[in-house]
Amino acid sequence: MKRTLLALLLAATTSLTAAQSGGTLNGLTVSGTVSGPLPAQARIGGFTMDPGGQPVSELASVPVTGSRFSIDLPSVLPPQRTLVQLRPDAIFWPGVLEPVTVQGQASIAELRFYVYGDGNGNGRRDDTEGLQETSAFVGKSVLVVSFASSASQVGAARGFQANLKPGWNGLLIDVGRAVKVTSSGTVNGVTVNTQR
Repeated sequence: MKRTLLALLLAATTSLTAAQSGGTLNGLTVSGTVSGPLPAQARIGGFTMDPGGQPVSELASVPVTGSRFSIDLPSVLPPQRTLVQLRPDAIFWPGVLEPVTVQGQASIAELRFYVYGDGNGNGRRDDTEGLQETSAFVGKSVLVVSFASSASQVGAARGFQANLKPGWNGLLIDVGRAVKVTSSGTVNGVTVNTQR
């Protein structure tokens, strides 16, 4: 057990060091509209998630203006406790069905969008300001935002193929008879729904 944990920690450290010294991590811009009920002084924030699916920290946020937003996720490493080693059993995206394959020695993290009311107007979320989880789509495609410490690929049944660049990736996943994945550094026309 200790050897397995040590190996996982070493692999994670190696891939993070590679990302830091290898230079470029990609940022991501996401823009669109928010539908559904909004609190007063609404902001939308991108929050990194722990492996259990709980929000950890606000990476970036912007006010929602007339139901519209445009948020830039910076090209930075997410908090260490949000990172997991890229493995077939660590991928929980829509359309990912066995058999799942991965290529690359990356650590990955997930980001989700939350809406909250910025009651004191300080431009960030405070502990007393409740989070409203959202779902994000572009047309019929689900938007998944994932960080990768280095270039890697995820494959799965029904033609699922996602190519991850170092940094933040916007994956549009269209689940039908075949699964189509489109990756982009700028994702426009997103509908973020507060009514899950």
